[in-house]
Amino acid sequence: MNWGVSIPILDWLFLLVLFPVAFFWLRRTWRILVQRDFSEVALKKGMPPPDAARYAPYEMAINLVGGIVLVGVLVAVLGFQALAREDWMAVAGVTLWMKIFASFALSRHAHGIDLKKKGREKKA
Repeated sequence: MNWGVSIPILDWLFLLVLFPVAFFWLRRTWRILVQRDFSEVALKKGMPPPDAARYAPYEMAINLVGGIVLVGVLVAVLGFQALAREDWMAVAGVTLWMKIFASFALSRHAHGIDLKKKGREKKA
């Protein structure tokens, strides 16, 4: 499938952006697994849930899988040149979006549904 003209600068920019993203995801994994720091687990509006330790293994797994896949893409593209442009962009793009969706779903699940929102309280 041909989507148009390839712009090598944007390809390299996307590839270079994978370095800090993989670093931050693997750093979060390290903080959860080794340092037992649950302050970044399932954040919603910048706040972790009351029982963050319960959801820490899930957040750690999401970050670990995403970080390892991105490091694998970087090694395959820069080290071995084993992936074509379309392949590594597809793998990296799907990984980015899946990690974002999984973390979002986990954060919403961890915080639960707040039925007492502003302006919707039931009057007794």
